[in-house]
Amino acid sequence: MKQFSKVSGAVLVALSLAWSAAPAQEYPARPIRIVLPFSPGGGTDLLARLLSKRFYEVFGQAATVDNRPGAGGNLGAEIVAKSAADGYTLLMSTASLAVNVSLYSKLAYDLRRDLIPITQVASAPLVVTVHPSVPAHNVKEFVALAKKTRGGLNFGSNGTGTTSHLGMVMFTQAAGISLTHIPYKGAGALMTSLLSGEVEMGFPAVISVQPHIRSGKLRALAVTTKRKSSVLPDVPTLDATYPGFDIDNWFALFAPAGTPAAIVNRIYSEVVKALEHAESKAFMRNEGAEPVGSSPADFAAFVAREIEKYARIVKLSGAKPDA
Repeated sequence: MKQFSKVSGAVLVALSLAWSAAPAQEYPARPIRIVLPFSPGGGTDLLARLLSKRFYEVFGQAATVDNRPGAGGNLGAEIVAKSAADGYTLLMSTASLAVNVSLYSKLAYDLRRDLIPITQVASAPLVVTVHPSVPAHNVKEFVALAKKTRGGLNFGSNGTGTTSHLGMVMFTQAAGISLTHIPYKGAGALMTSLLSGEVEMGFPAVISVQPHIRSGKLRALAVTTKRKSSVLPDVPTLDATYPGFDIDNWFALFAPAGTPAAIVNRIYSEVVKALEHAESKAFMRNEGAEPVGSSPADFAAFVAREIEKYARIVKLSGAKPDA
């Protein structure tokens, strides 16, 4: 009887493993939709389309990018959170997803409950950038200038509550300075303002600012990640001046809660392979992003830390969503 129980148990375990593997073996049987909660044309959009191309080559199924901008990225996130948990609707988003947990008092979805982190695809630093008219060539000189300038200096951001705004809040707290915040409607408007000298400094993403730094139209003082940027290797880190300073704009994939682990792991595995592709590596080099490819477990822990970090910064900044 005991022998029969052992055999039955082994059979049940084998069947269980077979059933759990089945979704991954059959997936995907139809096209995949990657929802992007931003407008076409930006770095996130380009990265999503690069992944969709790799998915098509591997899976043999179309993988389309569906741009759904609105509400600071929340519209697209809500669509995915409320989609079927079958791996056919994915979300490609950024650090804004972690920011929005605290920035918005009410959301139609819960990041921690309704979405599963699959993997962090890439990371890109922000760049402490000044107009050439500003007489500061490093962070210490800028801080000294800000402290002695009557009325203070001003800085521009992509908008209230964006990483370019909250990164600056972290910087002013670390440096003990006060700057006047001028929010713009997106990265393009901020770059126009920086290039004209309308604002004296900003924290734009390396993806958008590196051509202007190389041409001498803008000056880089530091990058905001603990590691140096591969495309701006001579620019120091803010961590070198203010130990522990670390903020970036990350890009990642999520799935609706309840998506089978086998499917999540299959997608994660293919993303890691895609990041090793020559076209992906060239894109990362050109855009100033660094490939990551973290496991679902590691990325879930990272997202939890990011939510806590931005909760503190949002509270400190008093930021409210732009109308």
